[in-house]
Amino acid sequence: MPQKLRIEYFVEPDAAALARRAAQHFVEVAARASALRGRARIAISGGSTPKAAFALLADGAQPFRSAMPWEKLELYWVDERCVPPDHPDSNYRMTREAMLDRVPLAPERIHRMEGELAPEAAAARYEKELRTSFGLQDAELPRFDLIALGMGPDGHTASLFPHTAALNETGHLAVANHVQNKDAWRITLTWPVINQGASVFFLIAGADKAEILKQVMLGPRDPERLPSQLIAPAGGILTLLLDKAAASLLPTTGGHGFGELEREG
Repeated sequence: MPQKLRIEYFVEPDAAALARRAAQHFVEVAARASALRGRARIAISGGSTPKAAFALLADGAQPFRSAMPWEKLELYWVDERCVPPDHPDSNYRMTREAMLDRVPLAPERIHRMEGELAPEAAAARYEKELRTSFGLQDAELPRFDLIALGMGPDGHTASLFPHTAALNETGHLAVANHVQNKDAWRITLTWPVINQGASVFFLIAGADKAEILKQVMLGPRDPERLPSQLIAPAGGILTLLLDKAAASLLPTTGGHGFGELEREG
């Protein structure tokens, strides 16, 4: 019998407030994980919304930079475009420019996907990196302390796009995924890996995401069309950090900026 998934959502008035909420969430989860286990393993996504949060984490004038346990952080990526690391479309380049060039995170703690390689080779290299850095045995899955996701207007998350082969992949940790309507290859963590995360959250902003967010969270289950519906953390809780525009079609939070939903996982 499918487990019930509790969805907690926090709504901020605008993009700036959402970036601050996200930065605070990164710091809180990383600090808690590092205190418990001596390290914090975080997997991040690209996009303009996380970019603003990364910039806050790197800003010495903000409280987040000094509160983040950089010396205990291990940074990974949820997905990457198949481009070199200096390409304008690279998720790694965005993160480096927004944050990594300005924070004391040692290079050996930065685990990027090598988008400059052939897609299948890049996916295999990343799977090997995960197995080595997590010390995995056989079919064991990595358990990230925090996984940050976005959601596209087509309902995709990570590089799990509608009607693509990666949606049916459960035997690998990372795969190459060809996205036909973009005529492009991507590297992505698979959804079983994402669902193993101790804490998983979507960071979503903008009125253009309101309808698809409603369909994903409240509509009939159809993960081939809406891959974000595959995300159902094993712990039974999924967190959404939203701005007011993105949350406009979800049930009202009663003016408190916090709401809860429940659906089949």
